[in-house]
Amino acid sequence: MSLQNLTVICLLDDEFEDLELWYPVYRTREAGATVLYAGPEKGKTHIGKYGVPATADLSFDEIDSSSVSGLLVPGGWAPDKLRRYPAVLQLVRDMDEANKPIGQICHAGWVLISAKILNGRKVTSTPGIRDDMENAGALWFDEPVVEDGNLISARRPPDLPPYAKAFVDALKERMG
Repeated sequence: MSLQNLTVICLLDDEFEDLELWYPVYRTREAGATVLYAGPEKGKTHIGKYGVPATADLSFDEIDSSSVSGLLVPGGWAPDKLRRYPAVLQLVRDMDEANKPIGQICHAGWVLISAKILNGRKVTSTPGIRDDMENAGALWFDEPVVEDGNLISARRPPDLPPYAKAFVDALKERMG
């Protein structure tokens, strides 16, 4: 089943973890979906931790969550910046309330913590933010991928293959 009619947003800011951004984006595009980058400013290029650039197609304020089918939040140090934008936190809450797939890996859990959507939810992340996740009310598991409803979470780059597959499968499941 092709995802050609679906649009996914990937959040973007400086010092994203390169593999955690690009791998799921390519897998989602290979499945047929359109993936757009959203950043603080449309057209601004952001550099990953290892030097790979990505340019924002949209600003956070331009996103209409009703026209978006899924959300990807990469790790790295970008999540610590992303969690400071009210529009990002509202997007995460809107996507969660609409039961649309939200993929998060490594430190991306910080964004979901700040959006206050983790209480009672099963997740994983880099072990470095386990306490943060649990303090936000999440049930944390040391597993490559944890799915809880529309939330798909992974720990770190070695978990990218099952994480990206789970995210694409969640989008396909929503298509019915």
